[in-house]
Amino acid sequence: MTPPDPVAIARAAGSAPATTRRVPGGDVCEALRIDLRDARSVFVKYRRDAPAGMFRAEAAGLQWLREAGGLRIPEIVALGDDWLAMEWIERGPSHPDTDEALGRGLAHLHRAGAPAFGADHPGFIGPIAVPNDWCDDWPTFLAECRLIPLARTAGLGTDQLHRLDALITRLPDRVGPPEPPARLHGDLWTGNRMTDTNGAPVLVDPAAYGGHREVDLAMMHMFGGFSQRVFDAYEEEYPLAPGHDRRRDLNRLIPLLVHATLFRGRYLTQVDQVLRDLV
Repeated sequence: MTPPDPVAIARAAGSAPATTRRVPGGDVCEALRIDLRDARSVFVKYRRDAPAGMFRAEAAGLQWLREAGGLRIPEIVALGDDWLAMEWIERGPSHPDTDEALGRGLAHLHRAGAPAFGADHPGFIGPIAVPNDWCDDWPTFLAECRLIPLARTAGLGTDQLHRLDALITRLPDRVGPPEPPARLHGDLWTGNRMTDTNGAPVLVDPAAYGGHREVDLAMMHMFGGFSQRVFDAYEEEYPLAPGHDRRRDLNRLIPLLVHATLFRGRYLTQVDQVLRDLV
């Protein structure tokens, strides 16, 4: 894929490029590091076939998370239709208190909350567009803005759709006690967590919206890579409602449907198994 013009990106950032090189960008995007002549460095994500609004939504989510404080979130430097430039954050080793800082910082982020369930920016999880319409209750948002749209993109079969319909009718009794909307990262696996040179945790690549905080935590458990100290520190800072561990399968349906959309295969099998277990 031909990268975007570094001169145009540097100009949008108020500078000029000194050096440019490709760096790892993940499964969805490619990436560049551009060292600017004013001594700044920027990380640039790009995707030539990016759906309209994808990078604008990510930029809005990053800014919203930054406003909450508690954890380091990259600062936006410049934005284009098919690229997003952020401050370059140098990676460093974890410190003895890094995991505790992540758990407590995530609790702070979630507690910052949202006006309702949803967001005032378009919804994207990677390249997949999802509704972010404001809802007053979590079961409605979960069904109408996540499970039903993602079931369509994932290509669920007739039997799976029947099970999903049955689950949706039971959501008010399945999601646990009512909670205020949390400020979610929305795509919180270990690849979207890093550590800076001071040992501070950093969160990147969000799909941010107001949702139920157990969704972030369920995804962290689903893919692993987070120590028990992270979860213990979170629980000390912001205790979870009883039964949260029993709701973990329900709360991992969102990332499973996203992965089924992107990769099919075993993720469709896992979606089917979770639906069978829940209905």
